[in-house]
Formats: sequence, C-alpha cells, structure tokens
Amino acid sequence: MKSSSVFWALALILGGALLLLNNLNIVSVSWGVFWSLFLVALGLWFLWGALVAPRRPVEMQDASIPLGSAGRAYVKIEHGAGTLNLAGGAPADRLMAGRFGGGLDYRTNQNGDELEVKMRISGQGWFIGPWNWGRGLNWEMQLNNDVPLRLKVEAGANQTDLDLTDLKVTELKLSTGASSTTVTLPAQAGLTTAKIEAGAAAVKIHVPGGVAARIRAKGGLASIDIDETRFPRVGDEYRSPDYDTAANKVEMRIETGVGAVRVS
Repeated sequence: MKSSSVFWALALILGGALLLLNNLNIVSVSWGVFWSLFLVALGLWFLWGALVAPRRPVEMQDASIPLGSAGRAYVKIEHGAGTLNLAGGAPADRLMAGRFGGGLDYRTNQNGDELEVKMRISGQGWFIGPWNWGRGLNWEMQLNNDVPLRLKVEAGANQTDLDLTDLKVTELKLSTGASSTTVTLPAQAGLTTAKIEAGAAAVKIHVPGGVAARIRAKGGLASIDIDETRFPRVGDEYRSPDYDTAANKVEMRIETGVGAVRVS
C-alpha cells in the first residue's frame, strides 16, 4: 500500500507541475507528451512489481467447477493484482478448471439452465498495486469451449490475457485499472457484445480473421488506435464492410480514461 501511495503521489505531482508550467507559458507541453510520460512511469512501476518486489510464498490451489446440467453460464472474475491468464480447454464436464496462486473463493448458483459463478482470490481484498505480483497471485484457468458464456472480468493493477478464441462468449464486460491487458475475441460465437472499460491501462484487442466488428470508442485523454483497413470509420463508429451479413461478429464499446487502446 505504501508503494501505491508513493507512485500516485509522484504521478500527481509531476502532472500538476507540468500543467502549471504550461499554463504559465514557461514550457509547452502537449497532452500526447504528458500521457506518454505517464505510460512510461506506469510501465516502470509494473516492471518493478514483477521483477524487483520481494517474493513471498503463497498457496497454489488446483480447482475446478462442475458444469452439471447447465446449458449456459455466467462467470464473474475479480482479480486485483498479479497475472490472470484465461483461455478455453476445460474438460467437457467442467465449466472451469485451473490453478490459482493465492487460492480461490467461489460461489455458484443455478438459475434455470444458467450456472452463475463468482470467483475471487481466497480471503483477499481488492489489491491495487503490482507490488503484490511478487506474492504469486497468478491465475491460470480454462473455461468450457462448448457452453455459451456471459463473462465479466474486474481486474485491478495486474497483467491480464484473455484468449477467448475457442470460447462461445456471447457477452463480455471487462473493467480494468492500472493494467496491461490483452484480449483475443471469440472466433465462432455468433454475435458477441463487448464492453471494455479501462482506466490508466494499456489494452490490446484482437478480432480474429473472419470475424466482423462494429466498434464505438470514447476516450478522455487516451490514445485509441483502431485498424481502419479492417474496420473503416463510418460516422462516429468503426465498422466492417460485411458486418450486417457476417455469421460471427462483435459489437464493441470502448470507454477509457487515460492510457492506450489498440484494436486490430
């Protein structure tokens, strides 16, 4: 917690000083330069947390969740710090299987034919700094390829890799803070709706070949880079030429404050 306070204090002091000097016409600072410096500082902070912070042993827990009679599922994941790697490949009779640094707390509820699952680090609160990465709060998990999924991920100061290529994710909601996040969207899920909310984050989103997309992006002070060779701009959105007729497509909304978002 002390490391987090120091980092954000220094970031605020630097930002305030640059804006003051700019307003006094002593120096000329563009927002692009300011946020570039901020992202460099954020990256160094992550690097320190991953490589330098003291490592302490944590419990590693193997866990799985039976699918039972469910024909679809809602999965909510709360992961505040460390690394989160999610992909397909769980056994046919399991909704989820994986290995969890720091342990796993989860609750399940059957609502009709939908299995609802909420997951979080065992006995932990909301971690907000990469100094926790040294504690080994690393999750490696697989979800069932054949079950339609609604997936909600709430990530804090962590490194997240969501490989949804083989999953039937029909709805994705991702909220991430000061993080580095990579998302590969489903390749054969029909229509997927995705809402991405990012704070001071670097987010890379990949739309598989053969998947059309309709993208709406709103960023306060963020850099948003969308591949217009695949998704040409049409008015206030980006849209694949074959979006209306595509068998597999994603309707995506991106909201970000600062940082950088790239869609390819």
